[in-house]
Parts: sequence; structure tokens; C-alpha cells
Amino acid sequence: MKIQVQEGLFDPWAEVAAYQRDHLPVGKHGGTVVFVGTMRDFNDGYEGIRAMFLEHYPGMTERHLEKVCEDAMARWDVLDCMVIHRVGEIRPDEPIVLVAVWSEHRAMAFDACRFIINDLKSRAPFWKREATPEGERWVEHNTQDPNAA
Repeated sequence: MKIQVQEGLFDPWAEVAAYQRDHLPVGKHGGTVVFVGTMRDFNDGYEGIRAMFLEHYPGMTERHLEKVCEDAMARWDVLDCMVIHRVGEIRPDEPIVLVAVWSEHRAMAFDACRFIINDLKSRAPFWKREATPEGERWVEHNTQDPNAA
């Protein structure tokens, strides 16, 4: 399992390829599900958002992400998972979060990936401040997944 909270850009596809090459046994996974969340320039009725600033509690955030990945691995037959999440300043079209899940079969990987990202969006200790044309504002809630369990 890899959990990383960082400032600055990352390449989601290079991260997945490197982790898979270095940490997963060859031929043991039949499904890899990857979710990459990127920043939009609109949110909650606001258009033209120029940047987002993500804050977190170091240590607490990583422990929360580890726990949700452990829960997913216990609930589904998952071989491994990885979460990389940015903090600090993020601009439109830049990746914010990567969730990757490896399992023997695709259904378990899809379910575990959805579980991880939905928990992360609803419960992980991150706080968003957006730079809108009208000024900065704190985001009070995340977009909800209507299919979340």
C-alpha cells in the first residue's frame, strides 16, 4: 500500500506504472482500477475558479487514508492500493488525487476504488479554499456520489 500527501504536480500514469512494476507480483492481478480527480474551473455555481488551496492535518490525513485503504482491502479481495493526494495550490486541469486498486478481478477493484474515493471526498481531513472572480471562499461540502453506499 502506498499513501502519499504532497505539494506539487505528479504524473498519475507514471505513478501507477512504477508502483505496479516495483510492488506487485507479475501475473497476479487481473484488474487495475484507476481514478484520477482533476481540478475544474467551476464548482457550486461559481465559474472561472482560478485556483484551489487544499489544507490538511499532516499525520492525521495520512492515517485516515491508510485506514480507508485497509478497510477496502479487508472488505474486498484486493491485492494492493495506492492513494496520492495533493495539498497546497492547485490549478484547473491539474491532478488532485489518484486512487489505484489492484485485484484478481475487475469487480472487486471497481468497488474498492469507489469506496476509497467516496470516503476520501466525504470524511478525510482536507479543507478547500477556492479563488473565484468574486474573491476567495471556503468550500462547505464536496460533490456527492449518488451511488455511494
